[in-house]
Amino acid sequence: MTASNAAEPDSAPQLGGIPVHERLRAAAAALAPAVMARLVEGLPAYGALPSEQLRGEVTREVDRGIRAFTEVLRTGEPPGETELARISESSARRADEGVPLEAVVGAYHFGAQECAARVLAAAGPGDLPDLLLVQDRLLGYLRLVSCAVAAGYVQERQAALSDEQVARQSLLSRLLEGGDPQTAADRAGLPLPPCYLVLGITMGPHPDELLPGVNHTVAARRKLRRLRNELQRQTAGDPLSALSGNGGLVLIPSDTPPGDFGSTDRDRLSRLVEHLGRMCGAELLVAAAAAAPGGVADAARLVGEVREVAQASGRGPGLYLLDDVLLEYQLSRPSRARDRLAVLLDPLTRRPELLDTLRTFLACGLDRRQAAARLQVHPNTVDYRLRKATELTGLDAARGADQLTLRAALAAHDTVRHGGHDIG
Repeated sequence: MTASNAAEPDSAPQLGGIPVHERLRAAAAALAPAVMARLVEGLPAYGALPSEQLRGEVTREVDRGIRAFTEVLRTGEPPGETELARISESSARRADEGVPLEAVVGAYHFGAQECAARVLAAAGPGDLPDLLLVQDRLLGYLRLVSCAVAAGYVQERQAALSDEQVARQSLLSRLLEGGDPQTAADRAGLPLPPCYLVLGITMGPHPDELLPGVNHTVAARRKLRRLRNELQRQTAGDPLSALSGNGGLVLIPSDTPPGDFGSTDRDRLSRLVEHLGRMCGAELLVAAAAAAPGGVADAARLVGEVREVAQASGRGPGLYLLDDVLLEYQLSRPSRARDRLAVLLDPLTRRPELLDTLRTFLACGLDRRQAAARLQVHPNTVDYRLRKATELTGLDAARGADQLTLRAALAAHDTVRHGGHDIG
C-alpha cells in the first residue's frame, strides 16, 4: 500500500475537519509555483540563477520538499535518511555554484512559510490543538532540514577550499622556485600581477603567549589568524603566504611595476606593517622587496637576508628595505675584511650584555636613555657597560671615528656567529 492511499494515522492534525496533509496535497500543484515566486523575489541569489535551472532542478527540489513535509504531517515521523541525504546533496550543489548558505537555508523556510499560510487559513476556533501540532512538526522538520543543508554545504565548501588552498600553495611554491608560474596561476584561478611585494616577516609574541596558565598554542594561532584576516582585508587581490606563529613569507599582488616602486609605495607599505602589528597584537619586523613574478625567488632570498641583518643589528619592529641596511648588508657578505672585523669584538664574546648594550646604543642613535628603556635597565648601567666595552675592545661608541668601525664589526660578528664562513 502506498503512502498516498495508506490509512491515515490517528495523530494526523486536522483543520476544519480535513487532515492538513490532504489540504497540502490538494494545493501542491499551485504551491510549487508560489514558493518559486517567493524565492526569486525574496532571495537575490536564487533570482540570479539561470532560468533553465530555476524551471528544472530548483522547481523539482521545491516540489519534493512540499511532498516530504506533507508526509511529516501525515505520519508524524521526521524525514528519513534518504530524504536528508538528498537535501544535503542539493545543498552541496548550491555551494559549488556559489549560492550563499543563508539563501539555501532561507529557501526551505520560505517554502515552509508558504505551505503553512495555505493550510492554516482554514483553521477555526476549535483547531488550536491541531495548530500546535502542525507548528511542532513544522519546527521539527525545519530543524532537521537546516542541519542537512548546513552539513552538505559545509562539506562541499571544505573540499573546495582544500582544493583552492592546494592550488594556491602550488603557485606560491612555483614562484619561490623560479621559472614560469603561469600554469600554476591558471590552476589556482589567480591572475599574475605586474609585481609582488615580497615580505619576510618576523612576528614577536602576543602578550597572551607570555602569560602563565594560558594555552600558548591557542594564543599563537589566534595571533596568526588575525594577521591573515587583516592581510586579506587590507590588500587588493589575493595575497599568498607561508606563515607560522613566528612569521614567514607573504606575497602581496601590486599593480606598480617593480622599477616604479618609490617612496609613496614604501610609506603605504610601512603603514600596512604598523596596522598589521596593531591588529594581531605583536611586534612585526618586516623586510620587503618588489619583484615581477619571475623574480620572486631572488626577492625572497634577498628579504630573508635583509631580515636577518636588521634583526642582528638590533633594529626594532617596522619595515626595512635593502637601502635601510646597506652598510650592514654589505659587511655581512663573505670577505677577509668581514672576518677581521668580527675578531674585533671577540673580547666581548663572554659578555653578551655588553654586546647587547653596544648594539642597542648604536641602534638608538647614541641616546643612552632610549637604549636604557629598550634594555629595561638604568641609564647608569648603560654608561657602565659602554665603558667596559671600550676597555675590552679599545673602541668607543661615543667617538665618531669608532662608530662606523663598531657598526661594521657588529654586522660582521653577527653574520659569522649565525653561520658565515671564512673565505681562504
